[in-house]
Amino acid sequence: MPNLPPPAYCPGCSLPLAPGAPGAVCPRCALPLTGPVPQRVLEIDAELWRLEARRTGLLATRQELLAGLRASGPGGRGRADAAPVPPFPPVAPPAARNVLLALGGALLAVAVTAFTLVSWGRLGIGGRSAVLGALTLLALGVPVALLRRKLTATAEAVASLGLVLLLLDAYALHRVALPEAGGVGYAAVAAAVTAALWAGYGAALPRLRGPLPVALCLAQLPLPLWVLSADGGPYALSWALLATAAGDAAVALWCAGRRAGRGRRAVVVTALAAGCALGAPGLLTSAVLALTAAGWAESAHAAALLAAAAAVLLYAARRLARGAGRADTAAPAAVAPAAVVPAAVVPAAVVPAAVAGLAVLVAGGGALWRVGALPEPGWPVLGFLLCALALGAVPVGERSVAAGLRLAAAAVCAGAALWALPAVARLVLGPLGWVFRVWDGAPRGARAAVAPGLGWPYGMALPVVLGTLAAASAAVGRGLGAGARVPRAWRVRARGGSLVAAGAAAAVLPVVLDLPYRVAVVLLVALVVLLLAVPVGPSLTGAAGASAVTALAAAVVVAAVAVSGWSLAEPAMTVAVLGALAAAFAGAAVVARADAAVGPVAAVAAVGWSGAFAAAVPLALDVPPHRTAFAVLGVAVATVPLAARLRVRPAGVPVECAGYAVAAAAVALTVAEPVALSLALALCGVAAGGVALRAERRPVAAYAGGALLVLAWWVRLGSWEVTSPEAYTLPVTVPALAVGHLHRIRPEVSSWAAYGPGLATTLVPSLVAVWVDAHWPRPLLLGAAALVLTVLGARSRLKAPLLMGGCTAALVAVHELAPHVVQVAGLLPRWVPPAAAGVLLLLVGATYERRLREARRLRRAVGRMR
Repeated sequence: MPNLPPPAYCPGCSLPLAPGAPGAVCPRCALPLTGPVPQRVLEIDAELWRLEARRTGLLATRQELLAGLRASGPGGRGRADAAPVPPFPPVAPPAARNVLLALGGALLAVAVTAFTLVSWGRLGIGGRSAVLGALTLLALGVPVALLRRKLTATAEAVASLGLVLLLLDAYALHRVALPEAGGVGYAAVAAAVTAALWAGYGAALPRLRGPLPVALCLAQLPLPLWVLSADGGPYALSWALLATAAGDAAVALWCAGRRAGRGRRAVVVTALAAGCALGAPGLLTSAVLALTAAGWAESAHAAALLAAAAAVLLYAARRLARGAGRADTAAPAAVAPAAVVPAAVVPAAVVPAAVAGLAVLVAGGGALWRVGALPEPGWPVLGFLLCALALGAVPVGERSVAAGLRLAAAAVCAGAALWALPAVARLVLGPLGWVFRVWDGAPRGARAAVAPGLGWPYGMALPVVLGTLAAASAAVGRGLGAGARVPRAWRVRARGGSLVAAGAAAAVLPVVLDLPYRVAVVLLVALVVLLLAVPVGPSLTGAAGASAVTALAAAVVVAAVAVSGWSLAEPAMTVAVLGALAAAFAGAAVVARADAAVGPVAAVAAVGWSGAFAAAVPLALDVPPHRTAFAVLGVAVATVPLAARLRVRPAGVPVECAGYAVAAAAVALTVAEPVALSLALALCGVAAGGVALRAERRPVAAYAGGALLVLAWWVRLGSWEVTSPEAYTLPVTVPALAVGHLHRIRPEVSSWAAYGPGLATTLVPSLVAVWVDAHWPRPLLLGAAALVLTVLGARSRLKAPLLMGGCTAALVAVHELAPHVVQVAGLLPRWVPPAAAGVLLLLVGATYERRLREARRLRRAVGRMR
């Protein structure tokens, strides 16, 4: 900024003075302008001006130097933030000024509204017209003068007042000149005229940012209001909403293609918001009309609505995709090459293309459904699905549009899959109802076997829909379809999904055809074996197919559970099905590659079905359940060496956990017979000892094995009706103390960790028994044992035996002396206990310091113990 001399002005009110002959006083404020004092004030102002100019120059130089440092620093070359920063950032308009302007405009609007509504009747028709007309013209003309003086915020506020006056003019015209006109119809015409006038006003004054968005909002009202005034019905209302939304899309696209600016951005945002606000209910209304149409005429009308909306959306998607491509191509050459590669798919173009695809699918599927082409239950779903497949196969050059259409087709396919899901769930979960009716006899057909006591409401459309989904997934897996290529990982997942859908179609087919029970079960077992062979082979292995293989293996396990439930109708079928499934899963686990995801799943399933087969064979031969448990336990024990052999393979840990689950089920079968339960727990303890031979399992397995053996001994004692707690606790205490003594070799192990658990196992239950026992042997023996522990703890300087033994001996002594103390207390006068307590307190107080020193010495002595 150049260092200019200050202009001639009044130092009091800053009024510029004519150069050459300044007067003696200021013509505005009458301030004297001659003499030494006014001259001194002018000199001070000139110095302040020079200081401000110098400060401005220094700030600009500082910003330039900082920009150069950022550009020359490490990693600064070519960075976007290294560009020179302008010396003066744009200053936002003051918030206080905006608030004042907004409040002023609101108050004026309230005043004008009150005048129009309340004081209107006091003026004649001429006065009314003159007042409103003059106010409106004044409110619309003042912003022009304000913009010339660069008072944009004030002009916006006054222009808003002009809009309110325009609306009041329309209201006044209806009340005075056109009272017979319908309110809704007149509102439509008034909104259209006001929107046109306000749009022209905004175009004439482009520096005002408010008129054009407001005019666009007013333009949303005419067509819907006109339809409502004419009672056009839902079809006409849908046309009005969609036509208005199409106009909004046209405005947004036209403004987006022109030079960017804050006013343009406001119009684009307003147009998009208004188009979504009116287009969404228009599309939903059209979809409902298409799905509820009666006859060809209504169906064609609804289809035309949806087709028109789809055409507008597709045009908008193509424009957006091409505009994004042109923007990427026109990137500066200085940018890195990776930044100018055009995006394969433009998300802003995918959304309208997907909505357009859904509109087309609803129109086509609704037409097939409502005209009676697919009248039976379930078949309309096939119509929508076929339309989706046809849409996905349409060749489209624009990749973003193709992605949106594929997304719409995928959404319809997902809806068809959800429609079939309850039937598949009934097929899977329904046979589990045979658990409560095991071996009641084979039903007449497959439909009766699905869910005992329930029907099968699904017809032939179900397997056809599932088969069509399988075919579509297979086509996607082979890379067929419109638009961009499908990634390899998604193709592999699609192939896995096609196998799952094909398996579900094959599973429901025997039920739909109501085949004989045994034939249906055999077919389902063969289907499980066939599906199990697919993930075991090399077709879906590898990193890309891991998720597909896992999903397919889970589907195979679900199918196996279903067919196992089917087999519970008769014993021979149960044994045959469970054995066949166990052999199939075991073979799949053996044949599967080491890196295949199906191996652990098949291994776990083999263990589970082997346990079920081991239980089914004895039960079919009328063996009691508590004896059948040992056959199941044999399967669990067999998994111990198998898991040790597979420890380095992925199936090792799953097989081990499955073995534990089978062992728990075996133990549950023996709960009703204590002797069998004790033997089963003992066998589990021995098996846990075998697991403890593995170094990585030794700590946990050893403790678990010991706990199981102790629990087995307790169960056996309970079966013999032994009630003495020492019979339960001493067999645990003795080995626990022995193990603790072995651990005491290490110096860091305290006596609490070594002997505390073992001693507490016997002392605590025995002490509880002493307080409820009326005989003398137990208190005598427990007291003697507690004294021995106290002496041993004191001699060995071990804290745990000393404190636990001493506390136990004291509690036993209190239990024994309590009746005598109560008897003696009852014979003494009532003043004796308080007196004795007082004397005791006096003695303690007199020797407090010595007692305190003794307590501290005792605490230090106990603290030095281990």
